[in-house]
Amino acid sequence: MDAIGIRERLVRSVAIYGDRRIVLIALMGFASGLPLLLTLSTLSYWLRSRGLDLTTIGIFAAVGLPYSLKFLWAPVIDQCPLPGLTRWLGQRRGWAIAIQVPLMASIAGLGFTDPATDPWPSAILATLIGFFSASQDIVIDALRIELLEDEEQGAGAAATQGGYRIGLLVAGAGALLLSDHVDWSVVFLALSAGMLVGVAAILMVKEPSDRQAVTSPGAFLKQGVVEPFREFLFRPAALAILVFVLLYKFGDAIGGTMANPFYSDMGYSGTDIALVSKTAGLIATFAGIFAGGAMVRAIGLYPSLIVGGILQAVTNLMFAWVAAVGHDLTVLAAAVWSDNFTGGLGSAAFVAYLSVLCNRQFTATQYALLSAFMAFGRTLLSTPSGYLAQVLGWFDFFVLTAFLAVPGLLLIAYLARRGPVR
Repeated sequence: MDAIGIRERLVRSVAIYGDRRIVLIALMGFASGLPLLLTLSTLSYWLRSRGLDLTTIGIFAAVGLPYSLKFLWAPVIDQCPLPGLTRWLGQRRGWAIAIQVPLMASIAGLGFTDPATDPWPSAILATLIGFFSASQDIVIDALRIELLEDEEQGAGAAATQGGYRIGLLVAGAGALLLSDHVDWSVVFLALSAGMLVGVAAILMVKEPSDRQAVTSPGAFLKQGVVEPFREFLFRPAALAILVFVLLYKFGDAIGGTMANPFYSDMGYSGTDIALVSKTAGLIATFAGIFAGGAMVRAIGLYPSLIVGGILQAVTNLMFAWVAAVGHDLTVLAAAVWSDNFTGGLGSAAFVAYLSVLCNRQFTATQYALLSAFMAFGRTLLSTPSGYLAQVLGWFDFFVLTAFLAVPGLLLIAYLARRGPVR
């Protein structure tokens, strides 16, 4: 391809972010991220501010379990119609609205409970938030995949992750800041109102296609449960694909788990970490996400995965540099910025890959399965991170995390040689 062709392709890759579908996908990503962080750090902060003991707060962490189990009810959302709503809005949008309304009500209601005197209403509403939020993710992921062509999935992945992170920011830093000035009931009402962004996006988006509803329990079992598994597992290289899904972020998962203990051991203060990692690093992540989405459209999916994988491995070595130098804020900033940028870039390509893997007959079910498999694997594989850091020391530990990217890169090369994703 000549220089003019490359330039035109890059221009088109960036211009897609102005596409109406991409903008709406970003808004849906915001609605997806907001309730997630609410059930994590914001919930625990609120509970502690109400005087709950740490043991009880730890038990509340179980409200996040639906995110790992959402594949269990994804077939229902994928295949079964809702009376009235499906005919009016379509399969995807009908389910989305049916989920978002009780999700908003649960968020608003949580602020009017008092976990200090009676934790059960708080626990029930927090669990409902987790359930409805995970269910909303099923629909939003399916909508994103079905609205876009394969070559557009990178931009869609970038848009949804960008909106998602803004939602995390609003439900995290935004909620905590607001809580210093108003009662928590007002905070939860404001967060509930923020979900109207997602409702508006759902109402404005076009239903991707008419789906044929299942008409009997037998049809649902075959179409909704058996076929998504059978179709995927009987593909060529299905096992290699699943192993790749586990390993692509392996090095990052190991290193990321030990990031905060590493910063502490290197003598960085909470202010240093907040400034470099949590604030400035977020800008680098956004830049990487949108660069990754454009890269997928410009050079293709497999080359983007390879570039992202190599860069993620290289930037892990930056933390070995931090370990060798010691307490140096400039070196830390360089490591965090480069790591966040390449992490965002690789994530955009990876989410695009997972999206393209899904057969559009079973989009919601297959993506829920793949994303749950990825999350479970990343959590399980990161468990020895503390032991490795203790045995190897920080410098050798981060060198190891770079080399842990090699199996994933070899699998990309193997899968690329096999041709089409599905």
